[in-house]
Amino acid sequence: MSQLLTIVSNINKLPSPLKTKTLSMFFGRVIPFAGTANVQIEELNQEKSVLVLKNKKRVQNHIKGVHAAAMALLAESATGFLCAMNCPDDKLLLIKSMNLNYVRRAKGNLTATAELSEEQRQMIIDQEKGDISVKITVTDEDNKEPVECEMIWAWVPKKRK
Repeated sequence: MSQLLTIVSNINKLPSPLKTKTLSMFFGRVIPFAGTANVQIEELNQEKSVLVLKNKKRVQNHIKGVHAAAMALLAESATGFLCAMNCPDDKLLLIKSMNLNYVRRAKGNLTATAELSEEQRQMIIDQEKGDISVKITVTDEDNKEPVECEMIWAWVPKKRK
């Protein structure tokens, strides 16, 4: 079990409002950019992550919507935190590629939901190095997808041979 998985598993035992606040604060310190944007973690386990980004001034663009870069941060965070939950401590996790297609104007707050299959989770654990495309959906307040995302994460051994 990874150190991160142990920490998050213990935080997940807290009551719901305290759990969300503690998870968000923890990851905001580990990933300062996510903390600056105030990304909120609603759910995080080995199979799924659900993150929320509120449409507040600090993440808005010139038309008072969530900025394109903030949408990318939300999708990258949701997939990265999820992959990290499955990555053993002897491996280094890296974003390999992100592709975002902005297809409509977002309305209000955004929610990113990422999922890993059992097969993908096992690949991260078993294979010395590799990469996977992580399923991610970003929706707005109308439950529509303003951005279509593809996030590819890679892992390599921490120590080079």
